[in-house]
Amino acid sequence: MPHYRYVRVLAQDGATRTVEMAARHGFVPLRWTAEQVNDPLRPHIAFRHVKGPTRGMDVEWIFTPLDDAHTRVRIVHRLAFIFPVAADFFGKYVVSDIFIHGVASKTLAHMKRLAESGAV
Repeated sequence: MPHYRYVRVLAQDGATRTVEMAARHGFVPLRWTAEQVNDPLRPHIAFRHVKGPTRGMDVEWIFTPLDDAHTRVRIVHRLAFIFPVAADFFGKYVVSDIFIHGVASKTLAHMKRLAESGAV
């Protein structure tokens, strides 16, 4: 995905991986570390951010089959900031609305282009 700088697997324990991810939002470099659990039976991918400004955030990628050829993909973020000053404003309007939504919407759009092009 062109907006990602890298994804590195730092550790793996069964179905759980610890990954360091880095992306860009415009010219702003972003980086975080998360524990990732894939569940192909649902199908579902869960992330728990363990380092970085979004530490403590839970993310779910939810795949819902619509028919034989189409799947809806949703990314759900749950983030509660623990900073003492301006947490609501900073969390919602800066981190969530600008950075999280910016990266997630680019990720979903790129996944859609790849899926519809037939790329493997």
